[in-house]
Amino acid sequence: MEKVSTMAGGKRKNTNRRFPLSVIASVLWIVLIVAVALLADQIAPYQYTALDLPNRLASPFHPQHLLGTDELGRDILSRLIVSVRISVLVALGATLISACFGTIMGFAAAHFRGRVEQFILILADFQAAMPFLILSLSVLAFFGNALPLFIGLMGLYGWERYVRISRGLAISASAQGYAGAVRQLGASPTRVYLRHILPNISSTLIVSMTLSFPEIILMESSLSFLGLGVQPPMTSLGNMVGYGREYMTRAPWIMFAPAALIVTTTLAISLLGDWLRDRLDKGLQ
Repeated sequence: MEKVSTMAGGKRKNTNRRFPLSVIASVLWIVLIVAVALLADQIAPYQYTALDLPNRLASPFHPQHLLGTDELGRDILSRLIVSVRISVLVALGATLISACFGTIMGFAAAHFRGRVEQFILILADFQAAMPFLILSLSVLAFFGNALPLFIGLMGLYGWERYVRISRGLAISASAQGYAGAVRQLGASPTRVYLRHILPNISSTLIVSMTLSFPEIILMESSLSFLGLGVQPPMTSLGNMVGYGREYMTRAPWIMFAPAALIVTTTLAISLLGDWLRDRLDKGLQ
């Protein structure tokens, strides 16, 4: 009886530790960020472009401005809330574009093989070898930096990872019996890949998306910091950091608030991605 009780207690202990505290905190923070992004217009205390010149460079905990104001008297909290929405929109859109494009190219390489596969892999190697920041600076300087173009450009970041992952997993799945059986029943290649192979590799792709999402946030912040990302009057987290660097000594809160939010959000998504990888990757269990 004591042994059974011990085993039951051990099982109960493992169940309680199924979700570590860091993962729970990360999920709660991500939910909060998504809620802020969706409800930005409703919860922002002021218009993010509204000026309050008498209270410019007001310090945090000001009676009218909780996080202070910037050099033009704009409310930091309001701009931070709107910046979260823009940064999440850019990162989410770019992650979906990268995952979809890379997965399609990987499936094409696994299906056609031969020269098509070699061409796709050469493109993936070229993308991996090219410094993406330099490529982004060149494209944005030549074509401008409208928001749809910026999101599409960010969508090219990391697509080569999905090519290699989806190609390898698709080749492995095709060698298994279920894919061949479906083909013998007359299913088209598109149906085989989308209805049978993709669901079996989706967990790995989702983990890859959670790991690349914070990287895109940091890339967007870097480009906005350099003045080639989101342009005024729109605002993003990187945009706020870029404008706040000139006031680091006089008003450090202008830069500190968005920088802290970038670090916290990317850390939360990275922790969640690492935990999902450990839970879904059977080779690590």
